Amino acid sequence: MRKIDLNNLRAASSETARDINRRIVLNLIRSHQPVSRADLARSTGLQRSTVSAIVDPLIKEGWVVEGLMGRLPRGRRPIYLRLNAARSIIGIDIRPSQMIIATADVNAHFDSQEIIPTPGDPRSAVRQLAARVQQLMRSRPGISFEGIGISLPGRIDAKSQKLCFAPNLNWGTFDIKTQLSRATGLEVDLENAANACALAEAWFGPSDSMRDLVVVTVSEGIGTGLFMNGQLVRGPQGMAGEFGHMTLDANGPVCGCGNRGCWEMLASNRAAVRYYHQSGETGNGPSFPELLSLAAQGDVKAAKALYTQALHLGRGLRMLAIGLAPAAIVLVGEITRAWNRLGPIMIKEVTSYPLPGRMPRIHPAHNGETARLRGTVALVLQKHFAASSFL
Repeated sequence: MRKIDLNNLRAASSETARDINRRIVLNLIRSHQPVSRADLARSTGLQRSTVSAIVDPLIKEGWVVEGLMGRLPRGRRPIYLRLNAARSIIGIDIRPSQMIIATADVNAHFDSQEIIPTPGDPRSAVRQLAARVQQLMRSRPGISFEGIGISLPGRIDAKSQKLCFAPNLNWGTFDIKTQLSRATGLEVDLENAANACALAEAWFGPSDSMRDLVVVTVSEGIGTGLFMNGQLVRGPQGMAGEFGHMTLDANGPVCGCGNRGCWEMLASNRAAVRYYHQSGETGNGPSFPELLSLAAQGDVKAAKALYTQALHLGRGLRMLAIGLAPAAIVLVGEITRAWNRLGPIMIKEVTSYPLPGRMPRIHPAHNGETARLRGTVALVLQKHFAASSFL
């Protein structure tokens, strides 16, 4: 049971019941579309008149549209409802080397995508993003834009909503949300990249009925998103889940956060490339995708570098399995392209000693390459679709 916060309580009212029922109906339409009003009444136990009183405003607001009429042996032909695909969301995935700007409908179906280099400072980034968003909006005059969701390789201060910790991005504290919102006129929501992936998995992936899962993003660094008891865990300062900066080797390499031997210094893509160089290779060496290709072609040194990376990943995953006991641990990143080779190494390391309780299911993300962008869509949608605080 969720403890009642007596310092921040709000008594239930008739509006509370309407809000809860509205969210329930919206989610039923999202998950069962096309669906009729009669189907919604049967699923919720609400009167058909109550369902109509909820659906009609949703249609007027542009969230729901009426579609084809169904056929029944007798009686009125039902009119099917679905979410309005003309309602669009702009998703932005900011990474150390590139920024991806995409548009999607409310079902997270993407219809455009653009990649631009990531500037060295956040002010330049906001200017460039604002120009691209404004251009997108001008080119689609008939589309209603609900908002902008942004995924970042860093942590967002829960109170100020400013980017406050991003060692791999190398940006200082900055108010991206306010600056971009002023420039575009759209509401902006920010989220850590790993949290965005957790939202994507919970909202659009095969784990959408799962209430306890951990998402681990493996790229230049390692991020961890915690979706526990049906909600995202951020912590009071938005720093929950920074397992990538837990020290696993006190004598290990120096991390961008200032510590030594952080998990991401041992198990990230950068770590794998470093292992390859330590094998005696000279020159610029391969990128991580090239490392995966070399290993697939039988390159022994590349295979050994990836094995070492997978071994350290497994040791960190074991920490998560024991400490958090999730139902599933989902991995996101280029490393999942070699899951048949590297997945068993991680799982073996997790299970090398008996685990208390049940072993979590460890698997790659559903459509992992778009997980961050799909998470930005969920970030915007959850304000309307997520469970009320009374649920």
